Order: sequence, then C-alpha cells, then structure tokens
Amino acid sequence: MLDSTLDSATDAGAATQPVPPAGVAWGASLHGALLAHLRDYIVEGNLAPGARVPERALCERFGVSRTPLREALKVLASEGLIELLPNRGARVRQLGADEMVALFDVMGGLEALAGRLACEKITESGYAVIERLHHDMYAAYLRRDLHGYFTCNQAIHDRIVEAADNEPLATTYANFAGRLRRVRYAANLDKNRDRWGEAMREHEEILDALRRRAGPELSDILFRHLRNKRKAAAVQETVVQGTTVQGTTVQEAAVQETGAKETAAPAPAVG
Repeated sequence: MLDSTLDSATDAGAATQPVPPAGVAWGASLHGALLAHLRDYIVEGNLAPGARVPERALCERFGVSRTPLREALKVLASEGLIELLPNRGARVRQLGADEMVALFDVMGGLEALAGRLACEKITESGYAVIERLHHDMYAAYLRRDLHGYFTCNQAIHDRIVEAADNEPLATTYANFAGRLRRVRYAANLDKNRDRWGEAMREHEEILDALRRRAGPELSDILFRHLRNKRKAAAVQETVVQGTTVQGTTVQEAAVQETGAKETAAPAPAVG
C-alpha cells in the first residue's frame, strides 16, 4: 500500500474527486494515458534511482488527483519500476550490482531463445513490421531523439518475442522487462563508450540475422547485446544516483513533494 489511507481514498468514490482539466475524462482512457506518461517520466530519468516519488508535484504536472496517480503507481510497482513503501509513499526502484547482473543474464537468455525461435516461425509480414520499426528507430537516432529511439527499440524486442510464438517465454519475458526498463534506457546515456551508437550497430546485426533467419547467430547477437547493455547500465546506475539525467536532483524532488514551486516547466495535462 502507498499509505494507510490509499485504499480508503480510492473507495471514497468519484463524488469526492476534483473536476479534471479540460479535455481529460476520468476512466480507463485517463488511466492508460496517465500510466504511459508516468512510466516514461520515470524511465527517462526524471527521478533518480532510490528517489521518493513526489506525488503532489506529479499530480500538478499531469493535471490529475492523487487517486488515479496512486492507481498508476500500483501498476508500476507490479512491473518492478518503483517500490511501494508502507505508510511512506513510493520510491524509484534501484537495482543492486548483483541483482542487475542476474536480471540481465536472465533477459539475455530469454531474448536469445526468442531470437532462435523467431527465426523459425516469423512470417514475412512479421519481419516487415520489425524492419519498419528499425528504420524508424534509426531515424530517431539520427535526430538524437532518445525517447523516440527507445520506444521503437523496445517495440522491436517485444516483436521478436512475439514472433517466437511461445506463451511461457512471453509471460516470463514480460515479468522481467519492467524491472529493467529504466536501466536499459539509461544505458544509452553512457557517453564514455558511446553505448547508444554501439547499440544501433548491434541492431543492424539483429535485423540482418533475422532477415536471413539465422537463428543461432541471432541468438548469440541478442545475448551479447544484453551483456553490453548491462555494462553500460551498471555505470549509469551509479552516475545518476543523486542527480537525475534531466537535472532534477533527489533533494529537489523532495522539495516538490512539500509543495514548493516546481523548477521545470509543467507538462500539458494528460489527455
């Protein structure tokens, strides 16, 4: 639970909720949009690993009350992106060194298996979708649009798992993917190794092996791809502790939670 009053606040009913901003409707559409925006906000480093989630500031940023925000936080906690603290809200989940190694090795194994199976089962139309995503990802890379790049990147990995057509594999992959999403994004920010450029070159190899239906080769490429990402992610997980990627420190987040004026320009209301 986020705190001892979360469930009672949720059960209080829509009658006590504030009127949403213009263009925003309460319900499933708001929940889905808020969840996506909040997930991106955390994945893209606006809150540092281990930082408390500043509920009040986020409510103001996205134009929502605490009830839908907390429902979205519950989902992100189930994905492994944040941790719910009894009676103390939530914080961004930080991965320890040993846990990161273990998780990336498992993900590497899962993606390696997915790549091998995908080469056996993927259709021409399925390959065409991945090829289009790859070209969109490369265009985002050239624009230095990390958000767009990462969106396409994750879609490519998801499509390869989908093409493997193995339900237990897909379920297991989904259970682990959320726990690594934030650090996979951060790995591209390792400027000392130009991890972003390195990852783009690896994706060229991934597409080529998939085009040739070279299962064992694609399996090896994907495992190496995850190993390289793990090394960069480990560096970034240490670097961003204390200061986030986009300049908001843990201390500033705490100030925001007390109601102080937010230093960054507010985002449009979710709609």
